[in-house]
Amino acid sequence: MQEIYPAVIKQNGSWWIGLIEEVPGVNCQERTKEALVKSLRETLREAVKFNRHEAIEAAGESFEETAITL
Repeated sequence: MQEIYPAVIKQNGSWWIGLIEEVPGVNCQERTKEALVKSLRETLREAVKFNRHEAIEAAGESFEETAITL
């Protein structure tokens, strides 16, 4: 399943800056738009992986996962 996360990006002088709307802390700055999108993708992937690990660790034993759809 492919997940989609909207990113807010803009050029600020000679830099491109961006952030992922739904995931606090996922923000990047790069010299090109292409590099920014790549950095955002990598940073988001790591943040989601970290958050999943933290949630599972906090749940302890005998938990279940369920999909929540908006």
